[in-house]
Amino acid sequence: MTTYAVSNEIYGKTIRSMRKRLGLTQAELASLANVSVETIDQWESATEAINGPIVTLVRVFNEYPQIVENMVIPENPYPLRLWYMRDNEVCTIIDVDERLRKVRIHNYTTDYISRAFGINDRPTFEEYEAFLESRCFPRTRDKMKLILADLGLPFYDPFLIIEKTEGRMAEDNYWIRIERG
Repeated sequence: MTTYAVSNEIYGKTIRSMRKRLGLTQAELASLANVSVETIDQWESATEAINGPIVTLVRVFNEYPQIVENMVIPENPYPLRLWYMRDNEVCTIIDVDERLRKVRIHNYTTDYISRAFGINDRPTFEEYEAFLESRCFPRTRDKMKLILADLGLPFYDPFLIIEKTEGRMAEDNYWIRIERG
């Protein structure tokens, strides 16, 4: 069995110190650690040693503080936000202003295969439209009118299809959540 050079315990003052150094509130750290604010408060107030996954998480945040900044979800200045997901992991957030034909993305994975636009960090509106279509059945699909009728759609529109299907494809575990601002 492999062993790792990690501590088994940490103290509340170390958690509080790391949180403050990163400029996080207790609520923000709770969100990052997937625990309640009450848990963060209990940890920070504890005088006895704490163990569990928080020990490793604090070490990672201390060693690589940029991780926290890289995980921040920015405000959306556009009316539309698409969350490109792999299972429950956010891969890319796509902010869109359809009227002005503007697209802005934020990648949350270093795996280019899992990003909505691969290595492209500045997709055009046309590339965004092509991406949407890539998450739908082909325009040339046999019996397309029957499929559209099953979806309750009058015509082929990739965005409307994704609203109905979440852009899910049979051959992968990626999908799209749509948020309107």
